[in-house]
Amino acid sequence: MTLTVRVPEELSARVPAEQRGPGLDRDDVRLLVSRGTAVSHHAFAELPRELRAGDLLVVNTSPTLAAAVDGWVGHARVVVHFSTCGDDGRWAVELRDPDGTGTTRARAGGPEGTGVRLPGGVRLVLEEPLTACAARLWWARADGQVPPVLRAHGRPIRYSYTERDQPLAVYQTVFALPSRDGAGSAEMPSAARPFTARLVAELVSRGVQFAPVRLHTGVASTEAHEPPYPERFAVPETSARLINAVRAGDGRVVAVGTTAVRAVESAAGPDGVVRAAEGWTDLVVTPERGVRVVDGLLTGLHEPQASHLLMLEAVAGRAAIDRGYEEALRERYLWHEFGDVHLLLPAEA
Repeated sequence: MTLTVRVPEELSARVPAEQRGPGLDRDDVRLLVSRGTAVSHHAFAELPRELRAGDLLVVNTSPTLAAAVDGWVGHARVVVHFSTCGDDGRWAVELRDPDGTGTTRARAGGPEGTGVRLPGGVRLVLEEPLTACAARLWWARADGQVPPVLRAHGRPIRYSYTERDQPLAVYQTVFALPSRDGAGSAEMPSAARPFTARLVAELVSRGVQFAPVRLHTGVASTEAHEPPYPERFAVPETSARLINAVRAGDGRVVAVGTTAVRAVESAAGPDGVVRAAEGWTDLVVTPERGVRVVDGLLTGLHEPQASHLLMLEAVAGRAAIDRGYEEALRERYLWHEFGDVHLLLPAEA
């Protein structure tokens, strides 16, 4: 799915909501609500009124890593984006060129055997492309431990539409939990960013439940908009039981972010029953595949070429997405990880 719209550059959210004025918090963003093709406009703090007792929010607990590290290939400076740690200890990485403004631009991947010097004396060697059809990401082997390098020398991945570097805390959601092995997401599961502890408490007080899952997101393809590649996920037994119980009752299962959709749908059988699962998922949710579990989705606003739009269409239908994005542009909603959010719910009878 590709939308026939153009997002003006000035609609990119350049800084987090809490930095746009005195007294603002993370939840000071806007909320576009689509019920089928019916659209309404709200503040995000009104989310509890748009849900109902018995609804279930599926949230991703993956923490965000300081996944961007400066390095050198020969005498040339590069920026390494660490995406995913494989079972064999190698890392999927993307090498990018500094653009002179504090962000980066795309760089040709490879070739095999390329060595990258990192701070702290660690060296990476590129071994093979992550997939045969895309050479942007490469499996690389380090001669030292990568997590300490990220902790000591890394910073959050930043793209050119943002105004400046931000501390890692800005990229952590209220649901993030540290992983025992130091794993996490290369990029923030950003649909959950506007939640505050205060808002979570209000949702719980209104009878909305939460089911934690985990999916460690990799590095997005900001230029090529490639489809998702395999990512680590886990759906615990308690969350699987809660999701199944809500589906058996009158509640709605609403995923917070496309990552939560991918995780929970990866754990669902053809019968729609969710079972505890963990490992790697290569599931790509499309309109043809459809969704088996998720009734609704809370998500950011995606660029017209983004592969995530296929998932949105699978959840809500093409007409709802077209209508919602027309309204988002007309009302000048803000895009990207610090921007406004879109709640997709079934049409009301």
